[in-house]
Amino acid sequence: MLAQIVLFDGFDPLDVIAPYEVLAAAALVADRGFEVELVAAGGPREVPSGLVPLTLRATAALDPRRADLVVVPGALGSLADPGGGEPAEDSIPVLLGRTLTTGLPALLQEALDREGVTVATVCGGSLVLAMAGLIGGRPATTHRMGLGMLTAAGVRALDVRVVDDGDLVTSSSVTSGLDLGLYLLERELGPEVAIAVEGLIAHERRGTVWRATTGRGPAAGVGGHRVASA
Repeated sequence: MLAQIVLFDGFDPLDVIAPYEVLAAAALVADRGFEVELVAAGGPREVPSGLVPLTLRATAALDPRRADLVVVPGALGSLADPGGGEPAEDSIPVLLGRTLTTGLPALLQEALDREGVTVATVCGGSLVLAMAGLIGGRPATTHRMGLGMLTAAGVRALDVRVVDDGDLVTSSSVTSGLDLGLYLLERELGPEVAIAVEGLIAHERRGTVWRATTGRGPAAGVGGHRVASA
């Protein structure tokens, strides 16, 4: 299975590295797993993160025709002005908004339209899809500070750790990328693989996975991780 993790200017490094390591680790503990690529909408290039001086290289183009899983991170930037002033150029809303002027929204729409492809997000990644008008009416989560933005975009915003809506799996905030990765391993490769990786990285999953009753996924979580359906 191929997982493509998207990079865009201003991405949050932990949103990328956490699911990358979890998904890639499956091959270390099992005879099946994910091949993981860092990709960008425009093809291979060096991509700068937000705020911190860290650059990662996208080695391929985002290609929903090849990918089984597409992971979209959030951005790392300054917070919006609480006084309601004009947001700074390095603010999270501005960084996320800039993705709308690239080829990313069209590629994400293609991914959502393709049967067998799952689009997953960490933190503000769901806001990228919401601002592009791709997930209106669907349940999703993001960082608590962005739930209002999801609602304003017509999304059913849920304040939980992970939301599984079938081909769309969203997770809340920065470190939830670990929980997202482990949940996807459980869902796609089975609980034994997820448990083995959980032990390898010494991380106990937390929070609740909200899952639509018609969505895919295991009947229960591993390691005491709770699953709520609606």
